Amino acid sequence: MQLTRRDTLIMGAGVAAVTLLPLPSLAGAWEDAIAAFTEGGEIMDGGIELTAPEIAENGNTVPISVSAPGAVAIAVFAEGNPNPDVVEFQFGPLAGAQSGSTRCRLAGTQNLHAYAKMPDGSIGHTVVSVKVTIGGCGG
Repeated sequence: MQLTRRDTLIMGAGVAAVTLLPLPSLAGAWEDAIAAFTEGGEIMDGGIELTAPEIAENGNTVPISVSAPGAVAIAVFAEGNPNPDVVEFQFGPLAGAQSGSTRCRLAGTQNLHAYAKMPDGSIGHTVVSVKVTIGGCGG
């Protein structure tokens, strides 16, 4: 097979078109993760407390803690991370307290969303903004 100038131009245009097409956005990834956790429950503000630093000097280790008295599950999501799931805690009937803490990795300045499932099916929600000075997910 002989490659002509026209064939080369057509292949180059095809490669350019594929390269320039918009990739699926990560913006919807965290919304999908939240929808999977909430399972269509009624979301209301409050009922959960999320503690995170206002400014994190290093996005690799950002300490967070959550508390929601009476909750059966708590989940935290990072709006701007490639993988938005930060942590999920499940609580059984013998749990002494419905709280937890961990360290998470944040790609940059973004909002953390915390959701708490209550026994009646309602969902508590709160948002905390964290400013990151050095990125943790490749930033």
